[in-house]
Amino acid sequence: MGLYTLIVTFLCTIVLPVLLFLAAVKLWEMLLIRRVDPNCGSPLPPGTMGLPFIGETLQLILQRRKFLRMKRQKYGCIYKTHLFGNPTVRVMGADNVRQILLGEHKLVSVQWPASVRAILGSDTLSNVHGTQHKNKKKAIMRAFSRDALEHYIPVIQEEVKSAIQDWLQRDTCVLVYPEMKRLMFRIAMRILLGFEPEQIKTDEQELVEAFEEMIKNLFSLPIDVPFSGLYRGLRARNFIHSKIEENIRKKIQDDDNENEQKHKDALQLLIENSRRSDEPFSLQAMKEAATELLFGGHETTASTATSLVMFLGLNSEVVQKVREEIQEKVEMGMYSPGKTLSMELLEQLKYAGCVIKETLRINPPVPGGFRVALKTFELNGYQIPKGWNVIYSICDTHDVAEVFPNKDEFQPERFMSKGLEDGSRFNYIPFGGGSRMCVGKEFAKVLLKIFLVELTQQCNWILSNGPPTMKTGPTVYPVDNLPTKFSSYVRNES
Repeated sequence: MGLYTLIVTFLCTIVLPVLLFLAAVKLWEMLLIRRVDPNCGSPLPPGTMGLPFIGETLQLILQRRKFLRMKRQKYGCIYKTHLFGNPTVRVMGADNVRQILLGEHKLVSVQWPASVRAILGSDTLSNVHGTQHKNKKKAIMRAFSRDALEHYIPVIQEEVKSAIQDWLQRDTCVLVYPEMKRLMFRIAMRILLGFEPEQIKTDEQELVEAFEEMIKNLFSLPIDVPFSGLYRGLRARNFIHSKIEENIRKKIQDDDNENEQKHKDALQLLIENSRRSDEPFSLQAMKEAATELLFGGHETTASTATSLVMFLGLNSEVVQKVREEIQEKVEMGMYSPGKTLSMELLEQLKYAGCVIKETLRINPPVPGGFRVALKTFELNGYQIPKGWNVIYSICDTHDVAEVFPNKDEFQPERFMSKGLEDGSRFNYIPFGGGSRMCVGKEFAKVLLKIFLVELTQQCNWILSNGPPTMKTGPTVYPVDNLPTKFSSYVRNES
């Protein structure tokens, strides 16, 4: 009798719950798969849908690159999963990504997860469509014209020099990633939003911390309850909005007074564009636009600048080649060390540009982009059902690209070949592609090249911990924050 009771107890407390759980998971997958288009003869991609309602979101958030690597090894370049509340197909590889990026408005449309839309806002450039997207993009592109970039160079150079001098004066190691975020934040605040240095100094600490909190919770479960990720992200966002609103009101006042004195920043151009349109002016929309500009303008460049310090710290021969290229320009009379840089000089630094390209190849700051299927379509023999999310992967596409031999090695020279430039479209997509390509890519290139020039001309440096482990959340960063010891570089004048 005792044995019988023990068996029944075991079955009721262990086996039955496990069976019920497995049955619930199976029913969950069957329910989702019923949503496929019966008129399409192609099967769904391979993959698993994870737990009911939660899907595989927690695994992605907790494991990041390890989760994605495991999925790719198991299922290949197209697989199904369930992320951020939606059935999702993840796509990589040049041919597959080409169809997604060039299928905007025909096959797919941009749709970021609900948590991203809630925090950044549904009317931002990354979330709007059609004419609204075209008009906003056109306004922002004016802020990234060659003429505008030329005006930004002295401000960028001033901030970069100041930061590097601070690093050189420290006796202890510098945690590069947090320092880089502060540097790029100041640059973005000044150039993209038109903040004065005194304003930034007053609110910098609080704003940086709020941005940290907002970005950390950008990709979270769409549950707005106290202490949830979305709740914390929204609260941080609201603080940022309150600080930005003061600057927007000042810009509107200056605009009313017909101020024409200085070069206009991206936010000023967006305000002017909004006031010229038929729609009523929305202060909330401007705050959201400013927040998006700050996010796009500093988070991704901070990630890439950190990767630059890392890769150059591990490859001293590359640093030497960058210095030799700059020295050639000095000897040609195009540049004097310590003087203000020019667009003409930056454009002539081809090898430095290749160093940045190679950094973006190995460590693209943004791992991918989100779309939603507008209709059921076929992709490489698989069915992508209408309404399902589609994520195209930038990092995995770079990893599987056969045009990059020895892909694990840092070799900037590979981009010196014109043939590679012509043949790498959609194999190399650090800025995305199609009509949604990053509007600030030229700004990012100029900023990073200025940083690279100043860094190599002023510093030698050693990575205290050697090659770091990299994580994604939401941009790529070193787990140890890249502790580095900087020392002054003494140029050989001979």
